[in-house]
Amino acid sequence: MPLKPALDLVRDARAKEYALGYFESWNLESLQGVLDAAEQTDSPIILGFNGDFMSHPDRRLPERLRCYAALGKAAASGAAVPCALIFNECPRDDWVREALLSGFNIVMPADPEASYEDYLDRVKALTRLAHQYGAAIEAELGKLPCGAGGDVQDDSSMTDPEVAGYFVRATGVDLLAVSVGNVHVMLQGERDLDLERLARIREQVSTPLVLHGGTGITAATLREAIRMGVVKVNYGTYLKQRYLKALGLTLGKSSLNPHELLGLGADLDLMVAGRIAVRDAVLERIDLLGCCGRAKI
Repeated sequence: MPLKPALDLVRDARAKEYALGYFESWNLESLQGVLDAAEQTDSPIILGFNGDFMSHPDRRLPERLRCYAALGKAAASGAAVPCALIFNECPRDDWVREALLSGFNIVMPADPEASYEDYLDRVKALTRLAHQYGAAIEAELGKLPCGAGGDVQDDSSMTDPEVAGYFVRATGVDLLAVSVGNVHVMLQGERDLDLERLARIREQVSTPLVLHGGTGITAATLREAIRMGVVKVNYGTYLKQRYLKALGLTLGKSSLNPHELLGLGADLDLMVAGRIAVRDAVLERIDLLGCCGRAKI
């Protein structure tokens, strides 16, 4: 089926008190693994790619954004479950605009280094543009701590409920990602969310809420957050951990035939191993969101 309007998915999730999973992809195998799990559980799903990574100036080779957009749209067109397609967490507004032109139906401008005033003005302009294209827009207030070094670097700033309320009214965004104890790139362990702060944000913000850093959120507080109005949860770190482990194990079995490792699709195929690893990793978490069996929207 073609891409489903993102806000249709969001409205259904909100009405039925479940959350949509955004399990981030980075290539064809990971994208297919996410879809395999969504179809196996009959779950609506958000597909997509990381705009910060793709647009980063230190990349050795420039990425062709329209190729990724075409890949995501083609995946959705053959899927048995409703899908939206997000260009996630991008600090470069020119790339966000290009994502809209390319057919992503959710975009997320995110620039932790920008001042609040600058970010508000940019998001307001991008929101107008996204709505012209019939796309949804997600913004972020507050800064998540990062666990990429192995230890969580607590340089975060929690989302201020009153500031969040004003920001949403001023920009007209469709989704708001919040910082309430969730952690980016949590390599090990889990943490509880600050549900009291989330409740205060909910009092000020009627817009559906999003949690990034899903890998490191405890199941109990995640379920409660969904009950309180979180409609989308982002996962990435643990998917790549499982993917890399699967590739290492498969390479360890060795083969002199390069076609067995790439392309034949049998037990030693690295692409198959990666796809299965992502599928199984998604299956471990997707039931927590309450979205299984909700594909008929």
